[in-house]
Amino acid sequence: MAAFAGVPPALPAAVTAMCDSLLMDVAGLCVAARNADYVQAALGATGDPGACTLIGHAGSFDVTTAALCNGIAAHGEDFDDTFEGGPVHAGAVIVPAVLATAERHALAGRDVARGIAVGCEVMCRLCLVAPTRVHQAGFHPTGVFGAMGAAAGVACALALKPAQCVNALGIAGSMASGIIEYLAEGASTKRMHPGWAAQAGYRAARLAQAGFSGPRTVLEGEHGFFHAFANSDDCDFAAMQDSAGKQWLCADIAFKPYACGTMAHPYIDCARRLVSEGVEPNAVEAIECKTAEAIVHRLWEPLAAKQHPVNGYAAKFSIPYAIAVAMLRGDAGLVDYADAVVDDPNVRTLASKIRYVIDPANPYPRQFTGHVRVTLRNGDVREASQDHFRGGRFEPLSAEALTTKFVANCLYGGWDRDRAGRALSALRALQAAPRIDLNPLRG
Repeated sequence: MAAFAGVPPALPAAVTAMCDSLLMDVAGLCVAARNADYVQAALGATGDPGACTLIGHAGSFDVTTAALCNGIAAHGEDFDDTFEGGPVHAGAVIVPAVLATAERHALAGRDVARGIAVGCEVMCRLCLVAPTRVHQAGFHPTGVFGAMGAAAGVACALALKPAQCVNALGIAGSMASGIIEYLAEGASTKRMHPGWAAQAGYRAARLAQAGFSGPRTVLEGEHGFFHAFANSDDCDFAAMQDSAGKQWLCADIAFKPYACGTMAHPYIDCARRLVSEGVEPNAVEAIECKTAEAIVHRLWEPLAAKQHPVNGYAAKFSIPYAIAVAMLRGDAGLVDYADAVVDDPNVRTLASKIRYVIDPANPYPRQFTGHVRVTLRNGDVREASQDHFRGGRFEPLSAEALTTKFVANCLYGGWDRDRAGRALSALRALQAAPRIDLNPLRG
């Protein structure tokens, strides 16, 4: 994997298109979150001057501040990309890490594209080694895989030698972190994980470039990465390496239509479909959903807490809330996760009627599925199911939909359409630029 990071083959058209989409999606999300309290707190705790851009903010910042704060902003509303088979949110880690690197070291757009592609590919491939086990061990895959992916992406962008790439990954293994206890009360630490991984990856690559060493057996060693974070020695490293450089998994990165946890999305689609077919939310007696066992501890349990999340951020990791808000409000966008909506008695009442049963045949994590079975007060039963994630490889969002999302996120963050248009033009020209210029993304 280190050799793959150091000397990537030519990027296929599908991968360069993914990089364009990822740049646009991440930038829009950073603008959307620029005034959020958690972004302001992160900036207040760092904010050291330098040459790099904090998207949506005036001024210039040092490389690690830009990587950290852009990563926090990009992931802050849980509206960023995902990988079916992970899940990981590669864009919120890799794009901030590589953009900050490119500004700090005066790189060209082609260097940015290679770095983003390789960093995302490494994150996606790490997901195949021990599916579901990192989450089950209590860690956030985006955080722990992100440090490795960011190190690979930055190493590639900087054109490090193969031996330096090996050391960068070895170093990053000791920087990886991120526990999922944020689930207990909707704390902000999940938001921090991509940014922390982004700046850690930069530091790991720069240490390796300067001659610092890391263990070559960082992934598979007796005390290595997967022994620690997956709590397992039963790992499929062949799956990670199979067709690397020939088949690009990151070309299938999925983009979210809803501002919440990935696995809730097919349930939202099912709930909206039932309402469109005539189901009246006020006539619901009970709702039962089939689900994968591996997501229960994050999105279904403790059930009472998921039915009545303590705040808007906690609601993003609740399938009962997602179903209820989708049925009552017709969407699950940024405004639907405001604290005031979470406290709406109608939403709480409907969410309290939602239960789950485990489906042992569920294909998670290979596919994200949804199922909603509604029993009405008159005894009628209505049911909807979906076997894929809308926005993913089976039903990708169109270029038009992604552009609409970008503009909507910019408007949500306080920009006008003209400013969003100028930023979009700069992003679309970035890969061909002899030296990147992110000034149009400042504000």
